[in-house]
Amino acid sequence: MPAWVIWAILAVLLALGELATPGLFFLGPVALATLPALIVSFFAPAWVQVLVFIASALASLAILRPIARAHLKMPAITRTGTAALIGARALVLERVDVNGGRVRIGGEEWSARAYMEDQVLEPGTRVEVAKIEGATALVYE
Repeated sequence: MPAWVIWAILAVLLALGELATPGLFFLGPVALATLPALIVSFFAPAWVQVLVFIASALASLAILRPIARAHLKMPAITRTGTAALIGARALVLERVDVNGGRVRIGGEEWSARAYMEDQVLEPGTRVEVAKIEGATALVYE
């Protein structure tokens, strides 16, 4: 079997491994490192291919992984949708307990539940959004 086929198979396997492990972003850059090794496989011996692969893997991890991790830790100001509401302040409009209630978040009225089961929040209380489940905000004081 030609060396380039082995590098191509390894690239596919590493890419599939990356898809199976979301959030880590480790196997993706390593999968990209197989491409220079694949190219070198047409004119260089196996030990050179391995060295190119190792150097490419280290370089791609050093460059791409910090960029990807920065995007995973997105600051609140750049979050969108319901993710932007987590950590937002809200005002209790109707009594909120584990069974339900109403709050105002940024000018919009939302159904709400207490984040902690034993907590009861009376109207006028300022709360913080812990989580969004569907169209219901889970809040705590």
